[in-house]
Amino acid sequence: MALRQSLQHKLLQKLSPQQIQLMKLLQVPTIELEQRIKQEIEENPALDEGEQEKEEDQADEYSNLENDDNDNALDDFNIDNYLDDDVPDYKLSARNHSAEADEKAIPLSGGKTFQEILQHQVSLRIKDDEQLIIANNIIGNLDDSGYLRREIFSIVDDLAFSHNLNCSEEKIEEVLEIIQGLEPVGVGARDLRECLLIQLRKKTKTVPIKTAEVILDRFFNEFTKKHYTKITNRLDITEEDVKEALLEIVKLNPKPGNSLMDTSKVTQHIIPDFILTENNGELNLELNNRNAPQLKVNRQYAEMLRTYDESSRTERDKEAIVFVKQKIDSAKWFIDAIKQRQQTLLVTMQAIIDYQNEFFKSGDETDLRPMILKDIAEIVSMDISTISRVANSKHVSTPFGTFLLKYFFSESLSTDSGEEVSTREVKSILQDAVDQEEKRKPYTDEKLTSILKSKGYNIARRTVAKYREQLNIPVARLRKEL
Repeated sequence: MALRQSLQHKLLQKLSPQQIQLMKLLQVPTIELEQRIKQEIEENPALDEGEQEKEEDQADEYSNLENDDNDNALDDFNIDNYLDDDVPDYKLSARNHSAEADEKAIPLSGGKTFQEILQHQVSLRIKDDEQLIIANNIIGNLDDSGYLRREIFSIVDDLAFSHNLNCSEEKIEEVLEIIQGLEPVGVGARDLRECLLIQLRKKTKTVPIKTAEVILDRFFNEFTKKHYTKITNRLDITEEDVKEALLEIVKLNPKPGNSLMDTSKVTQHIIPDFILTENNGELNLELNNRNAPQLKVNRQYAEMLRTYDESSRTERDKEAIVFVKQKIDSAKWFIDAIKQRQQTLLVTMQAIIDYQNEFFKSGDETDLRPMILKDIAEIVSMDISTISRVANSKHVSTPFGTFLLKYFFSESLSTDSGEEVSTREVKSILQDAVDQEEKRKPYTDEKLTSILKSKGYNIARRTVAKYREQLNIPVARLRKEL
């Protein structure tokens, strides 16, 4: 193939590094912004925390430093003025702080892990070293819910490879039985059926508990599908007997490991990006203090650049000037990006508040208007992608609770009267209908569709099914109760 030259004319549009940096800063929440600022300060020595100082203040400070007489200052210094044993310590400390004070501490709670608690119990029950190794291996394979999802023959291979321990499946079953006797009851089960049966067998034997054992042991599939008629016919018992057995089953814990995981896992509180308050009917919006950090250019680097400009420039000095200038420019770009981020967040959130003004005054979900990203983008004259970045992972603290910004965005539906309503309003009505239904004869999707149509919401049955799934509401057959 012959080589050929050609002349082409193209129009390209590229984002500058500063624009890319701003886009990345827009989508990070408050806690990540703090980490991003710390990272930038570590990487760029020309950037520093604090309020930017004016040139006049810097000049005055330098002149004061030159005019100070250090010898006279030392002569006037008396350490006795700073030591007073008669004043108690509690009078020199203050614990009060104003509402505007920026609380930097993030409350965290932690404790022993789920596996550590089980290993401690095992060490009190098993003294044989080989069995202890097997037990610790089994505990290490338990998931967060307390179930053993790994097959026994796979554990045999694991022990052979990792501990050079050859043991039979029967020996592992023996150790597993010991683990299933630990607290919380039901831990170490291989499926839901076994987990519930372990808990029932630990209870005092009564007629309902014995019936519940038989149902779980022999009719587990019918139980999960709520085919209660088949159970009553096969066991030749009444519906009342099945109901009493179900009441015992409902008391059991299907995920025993979660009771320990909740106490051991680290909990991190949500830090809102916006704070919305109401004062005499007026809504006041402000950014969280952590979203408005004070940053400045390091004075030493600015002085260093001024010194290099005034001195004779050698080749080495020129390289130093380029380095210092790059760091100062980078620091200024980052400060400008933070300021622009603050302005964009405030403008966007204010537009959301104006659009959903009724909701922010009442807190009623049915007052939410249909709103999509395009609506806010047109109001603030920004791109939809910018609004999406602002709404991503951001929270706002209101008098009615803390919400994700995405919570306020929803699609619209038309009623019979032609009014545009939010899909959240329809879901709220759907949830209320399910809560008020007769549990012996729960509403089918067709019935829920007719209820919504009677209220003026003309939507299809498949749309009702979609909303029901989004609300985590099971089908009618699985909502049935005796």
